[in-house]
Amino acid sequence: MTEQKPSVLFVCVRNGGKSQMAAGLMRHAAGDDVEVHSAGTDPGPRLNMESVTSLREVGVDIGEEHPKPIDPDLLRSVDLVVTLGREATVVVPDGVELRNWDTDEPSERGIDGAERMRLIRDDIHRRVDPLRDELLAKAIGTPQNF
Repeated sequence: MTEQKPSVLFVCVRNGGKSQMAAGLMRHAAGDDVEVHSAGTDPGPRLNMESVTSLREVGVDIGEEHPKPIDPDLLRSVDLVVTLGREATVVVPDGVELRNWDTDEPSERGIDGAERMRLIRDDIHRRVDPLRDELLAKAIGTPQNF
């Protein structure tokens, strides 16, 4: 692997749920091989405890995290910004890739509470491993078919 670790910033509006979940799942999946951050476009006061609980169910602990705004210096330094959901919008500087994960929103189907968070967690989790593999392949220069 090159000396430069790939880096990703996950962003949602409040940085209390989806982006924190994505960051926690990526840290768990990639270990120290990927630099992982999360932030919110309008950070809330605290983490969504149902998000925290749903991740603990799969062995990931984000309980010490806290919502934070997007740091402009960090935004300029990451390789990739991933927005989660339909509401978070980020203008990225030149050279930074932007993607959106239009994540499942079970509440639109009347599913709330712990089950809602599990479905969101599972949707994000399905996306994290392929992204980890892509980031690591790019870092070492391995051709990929994406």
